[in-house]
Amino acid sequence: MKISASLYSSNLQDLPSLVHELDALQLDFFHLDCFEGQEQKVSRDIRAIQQISNTPIDLHVIGANYSSFFDMAQDLGVSQLTLQYENLPEHISLTADRLYNLGLAIVNDTSLEVLDKVKDSIDYVLLMTTTPGKSGGKFEKTSFDRIRKCKQMYPNLPIYVDGGINAEVSFILRLLGVRQAVSGSFLVNHQNIAKALADLRFHQQGSAYQIKDFLLEARHLPVLNPSTCAVKDVILTMDECKLGFVLFEEGGSFVGICSNADLRKGILKYLDSPNDMKVRDMINYHPIVIQDESTTDEMLSLVKRYDFPILFLPVVGQDGVLKGAVLFNELIKGEG
Repeated sequence: MKISASLYSSNLQDLPSLVHELDALQLDFFHLDCFEGQEQKVSRDIRAIQQISNTPIDLHVIGANYSSFFDMAQDLGVSQLTLQYENLPEHISLTADRLYNLGLAIVNDTSLEVLDKVKDSIDYVLLMTTTPGKSGGKFEKTSFDRIRKCKQMYPNLPIYVDGGINAEVSFILRLLGVRQAVSGSFLVNHQNIAKALADLRFHQQGSAYQIKDFLLEARHLPVLNPSTCAVKDVILTMDECKLGFVLFEEGGSFVGICSNADLRKGILKYLDSPNDMKVRDMINYHPIVIQDESTTDEMLSLVKRYDFPILFLPVVGQDGVLKGAVLFNELIKGEG
Protein backbone atom coordinates (compact mmCIF):
# COMPACT_ATOMS: atom_id res chain seq x y z
CA MET A 1 0.00 0.00 0.00
CA LYS A 2 1.33 3.42 -0.98
CA ILE A 3 1.53 6.16 1.66
CA SER A 4 0.78 9.81 0.91
CA ALA A 5 1.76 12.36 3.58
CA SER A 6 -0.69 15.22 4.14
CA LEU A 7 1.79 18.10 4.43
CA TYR A 8 -0.70 20.72 5.56
CA SER A 9 -1.50 18.60 8.62
CA SER A 10 1.94 19.38 10.04
CA ASN A 11 2.19 21.64 13.09
CA LEU A 12 5.49 22.93 11.74
CA GLN A 13 5.75 25.96 9.51
CA ASP A 14 9.00 24.79 7.94
CA LEU A 15 7.69 22.92 4.88
CA PRO A 16 11.12 22.38 3.24
CA SER A 17 12.48 20.62 6.34
CA LEU A 18 9.48 18.29 6.44
CA VAL A 19 9.85 17.55 2.74
CA HIS A 20 13.55 16.73 3.14
CA GLU A 21 12.85 14.42 6.10
CA LEU A 22 10.10 12.53 4.27
CA ASP A 23 12.22 12.32 1.12
CA ALA A 24 15.00 10.65 3.09
CA LEU A 25 12.47 7.97 4.08
CA GLN A 26 11.38 7.39 0.46
CA LEU A 27 7.77 8.42 0.92
CA ASP A 28 5.45 7.59 -1.99
CA PHE A 29 3.49 10.88 -2.36
CA PHE A 30 3.07 14.36 -0.91
CA HIS A 31 -0.62 15.10 -0.37
CA LEU A 32 -1.89 18.69 -0.47
CA ASP A 33 -5.47 19.86 0.05
CA CYS A 34 -6.60 22.88 -1.95
CA PHE A 35 -9.89 24.68 -1.27
CA GLU A 36 -11.31 26.95 -3.95
CA GLY A 37 -9.66 30.36 -3.54
CA GLN A 38 -6.37 28.87 -2.32
CA GLU A 39 -5.04 27.98 -5.78
CA GLN A 40 -2.25 30.57 -5.81
CA LYS A 41 -0.92 29.65 -2.37
CA VAL A 42 -1.03 25.90 -3.04
CA SER A 43 0.57 26.37 -6.46
CA ARG A 44 3.44 28.30 -4.86
CA ASP A 45 3.93 25.54 -2.29
CA ILE A 46 3.94 22.84 -4.96
CA ARG A 47 6.47 24.78 -7.02
CA ALA A 48 8.66 25.16 -3.95
CA ILE A 49 8.44 21.43 -3.19
CA GLN A 50 9.32 20.55 -6.77
CA GLN A 51 12.47 22.66 -6.50
CA ILE A 52 13.83 20.40 -3.77
CA SER A 53 12.08 17.04 -4.29
CA ASN A 54 11.13 14.56 -7.00
CA THR A 55 8.44 12.90 -4.88
CA PRO A 56 5.12 12.84 -6.81
CA ILE A 57 2.42 15.33 -5.80
CA ASP A 58 -1.04 14.10 -4.80
CA LEU A 59 -3.39 17.11 -5.11
CA HIS A 60 -6.86 17.01 -3.53
CA VAL A 61 -9.09 19.93 -4.55
CA ILE A 62 -12.34 21.01 -2.89
CA GLY A 63 -14.38 23.38 -5.01
CA ALA A 64 -16.96 23.72 -7.79
CA ASN A 65 -14.73 25.18 -10.54
CA TYR A 66 -13.29 21.82 -11.48
CA SER A 67 -12.16 22.79 -14.99
CA SER A 68 -9.70 25.32 -13.55
CA PHE A 69 -8.31 22.56 -11.34
CA PHE A 70 -7.65 20.48 -14.46
CA ASP A 71 -5.55 23.33 -15.84
CA MET A 72 -3.83 23.79 -12.49
CA ALA A 73 -2.89 20.11 -12.25
CA GLN A 74 -1.64 20.01 -15.83
CA ASP A 75 0.41 23.18 -15.36
CA LEU A 76 1.97 21.97 -12.11
CA GLY A 77 2.69 18.48 -13.38
CA VAL A 78 1.11 16.71 -10.42
CA SER A 79 0.91 12.94 -10.39
CA GLN A 80 -2.63 12.68 -9.02
CA LEU A 81 -5.61 15.04 -8.95
CA THR A 82 -8.60 14.21 -6.76
CA LEU A 83 -11.90 16.12 -7.04
CA GLN A 84 -14.20 16.29 -4.00
CA TYR A 85 -17.56 15.02 -5.27
CA GLU A 86 -19.79 16.92 -2.83
CA ASN A 87 -18.47 20.30 -4.03
CA LEU A 88 -18.91 19.63 -7.74
CA PRO A 89 -21.84 20.80 -9.90
CA GLU A 90 -24.47 18.22 -10.79
CA HIS A 91 -23.21 17.68 -14.33
CA ILE A 92 -19.47 17.35 -14.87
CA SER A 93 -17.30 16.35 -17.79
CA LEU A 94 -14.13 14.51 -16.86
CA THR A 95 -11.52 15.14 -19.53
CA ALA A 96 -9.64 12.14 -20.87
CA ASP A 97 -6.72 14.26 -22.14
CA ARG A 98 -4.49 14.48 -19.07
CA LEU A 99 -1.00 13.60 -17.91
CA TYR A 100 -2.03 12.77 -14.33
CA ASN A 101 -4.27 10.17 -12.68
CA LEU A 102 -7.73 11.49 -11.85
CA GLY A 103 -9.73 10.40 -8.83
CA LEU A 104 -13.01 11.24 -7.11
CA ALA A 105 -13.25 11.70 -3.35
CA ILE A 106 -16.51 11.00 -1.49
CA VAL A 107 -17.38 11.37 2.19
CA ASN A 108 -19.02 8.68 4.33
CA ASP A 109 -22.52 10.14 3.95
CA THR A 110 -22.39 10.00 0.15
CA SER A 111 -23.76 6.86 -1.51
CA LEU A 112 -21.23 4.70 -3.33
CA GLU A 113 -23.68 4.57 -6.26
CA VAL A 114 -22.54 8.05 -7.35
CA LEU A 115 -19.51 6.28 -8.81
CA ASP A 116 -21.69 4.55 -11.41
CA LYS A 117 -21.58 7.50 -13.81
CA VAL A 118 -17.84 8.17 -13.51
CA LYS A 119 -16.27 4.78 -12.86
CA ASP A 120 -14.96 4.54 -16.43
CA SER A 121 -13.61 8.11 -16.42
CA ILE A 122 -11.55 8.06 -13.21
CA ASP A 123 -8.45 6.13 -12.17
CA TYR A 124 -9.32 5.63 -8.49
CA VAL A 125 -11.78 6.55 -5.74
CA LEU A 126 -10.70 8.26 -2.51
CA LEU A 127 -12.94 7.30 0.41
CA MET A 128 -12.92 10.10 2.97
CA THR A 129 -13.37 8.81 6.50
CA THR A 130 -13.14 12.26 8.12
CA THR A 131 -13.97 15.84 7.04
CA PRO A 132 -12.01 16.86 3.91
CA GLY A 133 -9.18 19.29 4.66
CA LYS A 134 -9.37 18.82 8.45
CA SER A 135 -6.66 16.86 10.23
CA GLY A 136 -6.81 14.82 13.43
CA GLY A 137 -10.22 13.20 12.91
CA LYS A 138 -11.04 9.73 14.24
CA PHE A 139 -11.37 6.80 11.85
CA GLU A 140 -14.83 5.25 12.13
CA LYS A 141 -14.83 1.45 12.08
CA THR A 142 -17.97 1.47 9.90
CA SER A 143 -15.62 2.63 7.11
CA PHE A 144 -14.19 -0.90 6.91
CA ASP A 145 -17.53 -2.20 5.69
CA ARG A 146 -17.80 0.71 3.25
CA ILE A 147 -14.41 -0.23 1.78
CA ARG A 148 -15.57 -3.83 1.41
CA LYS A 149 -18.75 -2.75 -0.35
CA CYS A 150 -16.89 -0.40 -2.67
CA LYS A 151 -14.49 -3.18 -3.62
CA GLN A 152 -17.39 -5.52 -4.36
CA MET A 153 -19.35 -2.95 -6.36
CA TYR A 154 -16.38 -1.63 -8.36
CA PRO A 155 -13.74 -4.38 -8.39
CA ASN A 156 -11.67 -2.66 -11.10
CA LEU A 157 -11.52 0.72 -9.35
CA PRO A 158 -8.51 1.13 -7.01
CA ILE A 159 -9.47 2.35 -3.55
CA TYR A 160 -7.59 5.09 -1.69
CA VAL A 161 -8.48 6.11 1.88
CA ASP A 162 -7.97 9.40 3.73
CA GLY A 163 -8.77 10.27 7.35
CA GLY A 164 -7.77 9.12 10.83
CA ILE A 165 -5.28 6.53 9.65
CA ASN A 166 -2.87 5.23 12.28
CA ALA A 167 -0.71 2.11 12.36
CA GLU A 168 -3.45 -0.39 13.25
CA VAL A 169 -5.94 1.09 10.78
CA SER A 170 -3.23 0.93 8.12
CA PHE A 171 -2.72 -2.78 8.79
CA ILE A 172 -6.43 -3.47 8.33
CA LEU A 173 -6.56 -1.33 5.18
CA ARG A 174 -3.74 -3.45 3.75
CA LEU A 175 -5.76 -6.57 4.58
CA LEU A 176 -8.70 -5.07 2.68
CA GLY A 177 -6.65 -4.35 -0.43
CA VAL A 178 -6.57 -0.54 -0.21
CA ARG A 179 -4.02 0.77 -2.73
CA GLN A 180 -3.09 4.08 -1.11
CA ALA A 181 -3.61 5.78 2.26
CA VAL A 182 -3.31 9.45 3.11
CA SER A 183 -1.84 10.01 6.56
CA GLY A 184 -1.91 13.39 8.27
CA SER A 185 -1.28 14.03 11.95
CA PHE A 186 -0.19 10.48 12.78
CA LEU A 187 2.68 10.74 10.32
CA VAL A 188 3.77 14.36 9.99
CA ASN A 189 3.33 15.28 13.68
CA HIS A 190 4.83 12.07 15.07
CA GLN A 191 7.86 12.57 17.31
CA ASN A 192 9.62 9.96 15.18
CA ILE A 193 8.44 10.26 11.56
CA ALA A 194 10.60 7.35 10.42
CA LYS A 195 8.94 5.01 12.93
CA ALA A 196 5.48 6.33 12.04
CA LEU A 197 6.05 5.66 8.33
CA ALA A 198 7.43 2.19 9.04
CA ASP A 199 4.36 1.46 11.18
CA LEU A 200 2.03 2.60 8.40
CA ARG A 201 3.78 0.31 5.94
CA PHE A 202 4.56 -2.76 8.02
CA HIS A 203 2.80 -2.58 11.41
CA GLN A 204 1.06 -5.83 12.34
CA GLN A 205 -0.37 -5.43 15.79
CA GLY A 206 -3.04 -3.59 17.73
CA SER A 207 -6.15 -4.18 19.82
CA ALA A 208 -8.48 -1.26 19.16
CA TYR A 209 -10.46 -3.22 16.56
CA GLN A 210 -12.13 -6.62 16.67
CA ILE A 211 -12.26 -9.10 13.81
CA LYS A 212 -16.00 -8.47 13.38
CA ASP A 213 -15.18 -4.85 12.48
CA PHE A 214 -13.51 -5.78 9.20
CA LEU A 215 -14.18 -9.44 8.33
CA LEU A 216 -15.62 -10.49 4.99
CA GLU A 217 -19.15 -11.57 5.89
CA ALA A 218 -20.27 -15.16 5.30
CA ARG A 219 -22.92 -14.04 2.78
CA HIS A 220 -20.10 -12.98 0.46
CA LEU A 221 -18.22 -16.28 0.80
CA PRO A 222 -18.60 -19.73 -0.80
CA VAL A 223 -20.57 -21.70 1.80
CA LEU A 224 -22.05 -25.16 1.16
CA ASN A 225 -23.91 -27.80 3.14
CA PRO A 226 -21.96 -31.10 3.03
CA SER A 227 -25.19 -33.12 3.20
CA THR A 228 -26.77 -31.52 0.15
CA CYS A 229 -23.85 -30.92 -2.22
CA ALA A 230 -21.73 -33.18 -4.41
CA VAL A 231 -18.00 -33.27 -5.09
CA LYS A 232 -18.68 -31.55 -8.41
CA ASP A 233 -20.41 -28.68 -6.58
CA VAL A 234 -17.39 -28.13 -4.35
CA ILE A 235 -14.96 -28.06 -7.27
CA LEU A 236 -17.14 -25.75 -9.37
CA THR A 237 -17.76 -23.41 -6.43
CA MET A 238 -14.07 -23.20 -5.64
CA ASP A 239 -13.26 -22.47 -9.27
CA GLU A 240 -15.98 -19.84 -9.61
CA CYS A 241 -15.18 -17.92 -6.41
CA LYS A 242 -11.40 -18.09 -6.85
CA LEU A 243 -10.67 -17.70 -3.14
CA GLY A 244 -8.87 -21.01 -2.75
CA PHE A 245 -11.40 -22.49 -0.33
CA VAL A 246 -15.01 -23.46 0.31
CA LEU A 247 -16.63 -23.27 3.76
CA PHE A 248 -19.19 -25.73 5.10
CA GLU A 249 -21.99 -25.26 7.58
CA GLU A 250 -24.79 -27.56 8.63
CA GLY A 251 -27.66 -27.05 11.02
CA GLY A 252 -26.62 -23.45 11.57
CA SER A 253 -23.11 -24.37 12.74
CA PHE A 254 -19.72 -24.18 11.08
CA VAL A 255 -18.46 -27.62 10.03
CA GLY A 256 -15.11 -27.14 8.31
CA ILE A 257 -13.34 -26.10 5.12
CA CYS A 258 -12.05 -27.49 1.86
CA SER A 259 -8.98 -25.61 0.68
CA ASN A 260 -6.99 -26.26 -2.48
CA ALA A 261 -4.72 -28.47 -0.39
CA ASP A 262 -7.67 -30.42 1.06
CA LEU A 263 -9.09 -30.96 -2.42
CA ARG A 264 -5.72 -32.19 -3.67
CA LYS A 265 -5.42 -34.63 -0.75
CA GLY A 266 -8.90 -35.98 -1.42
CA ILE A 267 -8.15 -36.51 -5.11
CA LEU A 268 -4.85 -38.26 -4.36
CA LYS A 269 -6.54 -40.56 -1.85
CA TYR A 270 -9.05 -41.67 -4.47
CA LEU A 271 -6.81 -41.42 -7.50
CA ASP A 272 -7.60 -44.96 -8.59
CA SER A 273 -11.31 -44.77 -7.79
CA PRO A 274 -12.40 -41.11 -8.17
CA ASN A 275 -16.10 -42.01 -8.26
CA ASP A 276 -15.84 -43.25 -4.67
CA MET A 277 -14.80 -39.85 -3.31
CA LYS A 278 -17.40 -38.11 -1.18
CA VAL A 279 -17.65 -34.48 -0.10
CA ARG A 280 -16.83 -35.38 3.49
CA ASP A 281 -13.54 -36.89 2.29
CA MET A 282 -12.48 -33.40 1.21
CA ILE A 283 -13.37 -31.49 4.38
CA ASN A 284 -10.91 -30.40 7.05
CA TYR A 285 -13.06 -30.65 10.17
CA HIS A 286 -10.48 -29.04 12.45
CA PRO A 287 -9.26 -25.91 10.66
CA ILE A 288 -7.63 -22.94 12.35
CA VAL A 289 -10.41 -20.48 13.17
CA ILE A 290 -10.78 -17.25 15.11
CA GLN A 291 -13.70 -15.77 17.02
CA ASP A 292 -15.34 -12.61 15.77
CA GLU A 293 -14.71 -10.74 19.04
CA SER A 294 -10.96 -11.39 18.97
CA THR A 295 -8.67 -8.39 18.44
CA THR A 296 -6.14 -7.89 15.67
CA ASP A 297 -3.42 -8.64 18.23
CA GLU A 298 -5.01 -11.97 19.08
CA MET A 299 -5.41 -12.81 15.39
CA LEU A 300 -1.74 -12.16 14.67
CA SER A 301 -0.64 -14.11 17.75
CA LEU A 302 -2.70 -17.05 16.48
CA VAL A 303 -1.17 -16.87 12.99
CA LYS A 304 2.38 -16.69 14.38
CA ARG A 305 1.95 -19.97 16.25
CA TYR A 306 2.14 -21.91 13.00
CA ASP A 307 5.21 -22.45 10.82
CA PHE A 308 3.21 -22.62 7.56
CA PRO A 309 1.59 -19.72 5.70
CA ILE A 310 -2.04 -19.01 6.56
CA LEU A 311 -3.89 -17.46 3.63
CA PHE A 312 -7.29 -17.09 5.32
CA LEU A 313 -9.04 -17.60 8.66
CA PRO A 314 -12.68 -18.64 9.07
CA VAL A 315 -14.39 -16.48 11.69
CA VAL A 316 -16.99 -17.92 14.07
CA GLY A 317 -19.07 -16.60 16.93
CA GLN A 318 -18.99 -17.99 20.45
CA ASP A 319 -21.99 -20.12 19.50
CA GLY A 320 -20.05 -21.78 16.66
CA VAL A 321 -21.99 -19.97 13.93
CA LEU A 322 -19.98 -18.99 10.87
CA LYS A 323 -19.59 -15.20 10.70
CA GLY A 324 -17.19 -14.82 7.79
CA ALA A 325 -13.47 -14.92 7.10
CA VAL A 326 -10.33 -12.82 7.11
CA LEU A 327 -8.29 -13.04 3.92
CA PHE A 328 -4.55 -12.40 3.86
CA ASN A 329 -3.99 -12.50 0.09
CA GLU A 330 -4.14 -8.70 -0.32
CA LEU A 331 -1.65 -8.24 2.51
CA ILE A 332 0.72 -10.75 0.92
CA LYS A 333 0.43 -9.11 -2.52
CA GLY A 334 0.98 -5.66 -1.05
CA GLU A 335 4.08 -6.59 0.93
CA GLY A 336 5.53 -9.43 -1.11
